Amino acid sequence: MNVAYVYPWDIVGDPSAPDRLAGLGVEAVALAASYHSTRAATPYHPSHRVLDVPYPAFYLPIRPSSWSRLVPAAPTWTSEDAYLQARDALKAAGLQVHAWTVLTHNSHLGTANPDLVVRNAFGDPYPYALCPAHEDVLEYCERLVQEILTVGEPDGLILEACGPMGFGHQSVHEKTSGADWTSVDADLLSLCFCTACADRYPETTRDTVRAAIDRHPARTTSTPTSATTTGATVMSTTTTGATVMSTTTSGATVMSTNTTTDATVTGTQPLTIDEALGRLTDEVRSIRVELSTSLRHRLIATARRTAPNVPITLHANPDPWAAGAFAALPSGEPGADALVANCWGDPATDAARLAHLKDLSTPGQRIGAYVLTLPPRPADATVLADQLSTYAKAGATEFHLYHAGLASPQRLAALSEALRLHTS
Repeated sequence: MNVAYVYPWDIVGDPSAPDRLAGLGVEAVALAASYHSTRAATPYHPSHRVLDVPYPAFYLPIRPSSWSRLVPAAPTWTSEDAYLQARDALKAAGLQVHAWTVLTHNSHLGTANPDLVVRNAFGDPYPYALCPAHEDVLEYCERLVQEILTVGEPDGLILEACGPMGFGHQSVHEKTSGADWTSVDADLLSLCFCTACADRYPETTRDTVRAAIDRHPARTTSTPTSATTTGATVMSTTTTGATVMSTTTSGATVMSTNTTTDATVTGTQPLTIDEALGRLTDEVRSIRVELSTSLRHRLIATARRTAPNVPITLHANPDPWAAGAFAALPSGEPGADALVANCWGDPATDAARLAHLKDLSTPGQRIGAYVLTLPPRPADATVLADQLSTYAKAGATEFHLYHAGLASPQRLAALSEALRLHTS
């Protein structure tokens, strides 16, 4: 099964959208039911070309009796039942509709409830990141899943940010690159010390983390060989989703994903987060993984009670330190029907992550590759087909394609041709 990701506003008000998506060669659409703020291009819509989404919203009717302390916001930029309208139009075109559900990534609720958000070792809050160590957050996520399954009646459920968010947010006018923090620093800055998390760690954990981030010897990041002669702006994605940049002279941008670290040991600089934490590593890692595990188990149980036959897909990362949209899943999850890994970086690195996820899977469990079809990927069917082949060899049995609403006509044509080339 191949799945194209879209927003409700890509479909509502555009009668041509369902057939256009069906023509890509996909069997299902991941339709956002709960999503964070964004600024989106809408290159096909008859009424607009750019849509500002100023806050996270829920795209089904909000029934007040279904919520507790945390209540999601309704959209003003599209109809309050946009998910239902889009779902019906897509199903009429013969497509399955899976509810794309963003869980702990919610700046609207985090800003209104600062006691429930992730805080780093210095006490700095991350308003976009609801911390699943809090019962109110766990209950909100449960209610969110239950409402989507009950009111939305999807053909599948896709869980994103099913665990704690971290330092890497890529939020409004991100201004953190000049601090020269490495990917290890980003992982350390992703550890939560909110009131519900701080006392779970060994006593000296906060001081250890702060000292590791504030070490005074010069920090050095390695530069990929592809950038040494071009003077590129080099962007590397950590396990938490943070982007670390080093800029030279040309202004070009090179993106690469590194599941371990970009750090080069200089003086006392740790090469990995395990080295930074030292003897605290095992206990802190176990506590962090449990945050994602407990949330995941509660949501799977809720989903099975509410809609036993609806398949569940997890956006997951086998790295135990992962924080963000792809939550830590170092031991697998037999309760899910499909596990999907991010494939937005270097294809070889992405393939290794997929292979690791495949090793953790159970017999019959599907493995998906979350494939980027937007820049910096070229609008080239041959290149994309080669990447699909690489991911399939690593264990991917389905492709989750991001993003069929944001992509230009040329990119959609390349995507459709790549899928055809891959299956021919």
